[in-house]
Amino acid sequence: MSSHKFLTLDDVETSNKRIFLRVDINVPLDPSTHQILDDTRIKAISETLARLEDARVVLGSHQSRPGKDDFTNMQPHAEALAECCNQEVKFVEDVIGPHARQKIADVQPGQILVLDNLRFCAEENVDDKPEKLLKTHFATAHRSQPSIVGLTDALPSAAGRLMEKELRAVSGLLVEPRRPCVYVLGGAKVEDKIPVIEHILTRDKADKILLGGVPAKLFLRAMGEKISTEDEKEMAGLQAQIKHAKALAVKYKDKIEVPIDLSYEDARGKRTDQSIDVPLKESALDIGVKTIEKYSKAVEGAATTVANGPLGVFERNGFDLGTKQVLESMAKSNGYTVIGGGHLVGLASILGIDERFKHVSTAGGAMLSLLSGQSLPGVDALVRAADRMRTQKSN
Repeated sequence: MSSHKFLTLDDVETSNKRIFLRVDINVPLDPSTHQILDDTRIKAISETLARLEDARVVLGSHQSRPGKDDFTNMQPHAEALAECCNQEVKFVEDVIGPHARQKIADVQPGQILVLDNLRFCAEENVDDKPEKLLKTHFATAHRSQPSIVGLTDALPSAAGRLMEKELRAVSGLLVEPRRPCVYVLGGAKVEDKIPVIEHILTRDKADKILLGGVPAKLFLRAMGEKISTEDEKEMAGLQAQIKHAKALAVKYKDKIEVPIDLSYEDARGKRTDQSIDVPLKESALDIGVKTIEKYSKAVEGAATTVANGPLGVFERNGFDLGTKQVLESMAKSNGYTVIGGGHLVGLASILGIDERFKHVSTAGGAMLSLLSGQSLPGVDALVRAADRMRTQKSN
């Protein structure tokens, strides 16, 4: 951990102490029932909770954001948490009001009090400078928000086991990854993938970038290849990203791989694969079978493989093939394998292969921020907290 100068749970005394534990257990929910569809992130904090089993834990997290269908309270999360830890778990339908403060005061050693959705507080939805957030009433690692930065600047603070593990795994990819190192990048967003591609290739930390999903369509368009009429419409608002992708494709033409065929839905609703030379009118929904074979071989022969984002619209029947087969090839690999992104991690869990990867990242956007060379406000706040605590000890 030499590249991160913060404290961990090994550096602090927690027995009988009242601990505010900020976690990210923002999970996929059924939009109609709000039942949890995948509890990977909740299970991932169990090691930290085990280390704090003799402390008075007040747990804070968020679920989605205002205006979205899955913006709801944290009671289902508290119930799921109770099933995967040894401590007694309680839930309070409040965050910083009198009811929450009374419940926080009553927490006993060995108990966990889950606060309601932190984003029910308006100030938690604002990114700002640490010195301003420190003055909020409230006072996730890649966001500069009160529960992440404000409290960390106000209280003695250390990284939990999950953050420590995440930073060790992801930071190692940017130091000396075992070669050949292959990245598989897909999903619906391109604005968070292009900075990753640029950073890891500029620093010579990857040998191949295999693209699927929207990033694949964007790079195909940037390289002058034909794409479907519907996909062309989708690219209309991405001219700046296309220009950026074109520059990267020219500079790193031997390292960036795009699909050689794509999969579409035919008139009967079935999967049909077409060479990229003959795109259909409809939007492509997955990488094609020849691309799947090519990507799978690259992954199987890699010493390090990092995957983030699905390679197609995996929720549609028949169009999960590319994502599933590449994941399964990674799971068979003897190399160092890392997967990230909620959808990809969730699918690996459904397939029952998630435990076969060397590291399953639950960090979401923070993983991509780190891989793109950005500093993380939450980590910076922990470094400041460590410096402050060391200064206090020396005085």
